Amino acid sequence: MKKILSLATMFGFAVVLNASAADAKANWDSLCAKCHGADGKGQTTMGKKLGIKDLTDAKVQSELKDDEIFKMIKEGKKDADGKTVMKAYVTLSDEEIKDLVTFVRGLKP
Repeated sequence: MKKILSLATMFGFAVVLNASAADAKANWDSLCAKCHGADGKGQTTMGKKLGIKDLTDAKVQSELKDDEIFKMIKEGKKDADGKTVMKAYVTLSDEEIKDLVTFVRGLKP
């Protein structure tokens, strides 16, 4: 009985993680890829215009902290002149944002 419960728990946990990863990928594709690109390299027309950093670069990844990524997604980002360069995604829950942070971390080779 313990084995069955244990397996059921592990299976349920795997399903939740899989759903979370799928949601993060869907959010990335619909909200982020326009500028950052599907691969995170920022080589889109808008990404080049804004000078978006390559999120697959280990150096870029090491310079970014999880809480900074979270804040940028939740509150947006402004340049030195106060112009919005990344809009805030206020429709995303904190959990969805955390999943996106994990997705961004997964872009690193």
